[in-house]
Amino acid sequence: QVQLVESGGGLVQAGGSLRLSCAASGSIFSIRTMGWYRQAPGKQRELVASINSGGGTTFADSVKGRFTISRDNAKNTVYLQMSSLKPEDTAVYYCRADVIDSTVVRRDYWGQGTQVTVSS
Repeated sequence: QVQLVESGGGLVQAGGSLRLSCAASGSIFSIRTMGWYRQAPGKQRELVASINSGGGTTFADSVKGRFTISRDNAKNTVYLQMSSLKPEDTAVYYCRADVIDSTVVRRDYWGQGTQVTVSS
């Protein structure tokens, strides 16, 4: 079994910054892509940013130039540095990992979500 634990959410004023972390643990052989998604009230969950095992990244247009994503493969951890935050960034942020476990089974895992609230 694999668990993802997120941290770093909270309340911040517009223009501020937050850093989210997501650590994967358990029976992990390797992790392919790791990413962050978010879901605002009444809206569908959307991709914010992702990073593959080689360091290649993808960003939603709405966060380009403001958010960066990085990972520490030795720690099975992915980070989302969010800057110049806007009220429309308010959402529950979820971590996702494409994991190959110790039995060589590949599947997606999700974290429990962390709330990010940006006040105007």
